[in-house]
Amino acid sequence: MASSPLDSELRDAIAARIRFYRDIGVTDFYRRAVEAEPAPIEATLGALGPEAQVPSRMGAPGLASETGDSQQEISTIPTRKPAPALNIIPAQDRAAALQAIRDDIGNCTRCALHKGRNKIVFADGSPTARLMFVGEGPGADEDAQGLPFVGRAGQLLNNMITAMGLKREEVYIANIVKCRPPGNRTPEPDEANTCSPFLMRQIDVVGPEVIVALGATAATYLLGARQPLAGLRGRVHNVRGTKLIVTYHPAYLLRDPRQKKEAWADLQIAMRELGLKAPAKS
Repeated sequence: MASSPLDSELRDAIAARIRFYRDIGVTDFYRRAVEAEPAPIEATLGALGPEAQVPSRMGAPGLASETGDSQQEISTIPTRKPAPALNIIPAQDRAAALQAIRDDIGNCTRCALHKGRNKIVFADGSPTARLMFVGEGPGADEDAQGLPFVGRAGQLLNNMITAMGLKREEVYIANIVKCRPPGNRTPEPDEANTCSPFLMRQIDVVGPEVIVALGATAATYLLGARQPLAGLRGRVHNVRGTKLIVTYHPAYLLRDPRQKKEAWADLQIAMRELGLKAPAKS
């Protein structure tokens, strides 16, 4: 049954309102809109006035960088897990919606990382991907080319994707921060908290069925809580209504190839959730 012009206008209005509140950091209303059956979405959104408060942050123990040798620590992370998203963007409109996010980022100077960057590394892959990979941040090769995971770690990630029976252009790849931290250090909390809302918007637009968090930093900011990687691996989490699998960062696997079997076990969980079978060996 075709939707009426009124339905389309209402959908666009709701989408615009949702984006506005998401951008200013108000997330609780998503949960109410999805879970609270009695209240219609229009009433829920209308109840939120300009006095709505941005969620607070809290301290947490540090963790080392997955991509570099620096032992810089994360001391502040979001206090709340991101709420389930309302993915109402039609597949044919997602490329344009992602471009709108990129346009919003512009020539970003919102945090100190812009001072040393070469290029902003937005993302790569299909806007309608069923599978999304999220890393920590760009390295030197990524900073030079403006694409995520194109160096040695990217080559390994490509191999991992191929082993799953997919092609790189069929998945979507992004990072917690979009500018290279100096010396490949772990992003500072203010840097990650400033940049990650754009990632959350990308997740909402793409609407992947499964996200694979590559390393502890990605898992921390996606889940909104710091836990040892060993405690996060081997099970399915939920982020914005999407299934999340946690595994090692490819850069770590290059330093410790013995963990590749463990990473493959994690990817097999993602494959199971997607209904994928590994390609037969020739």
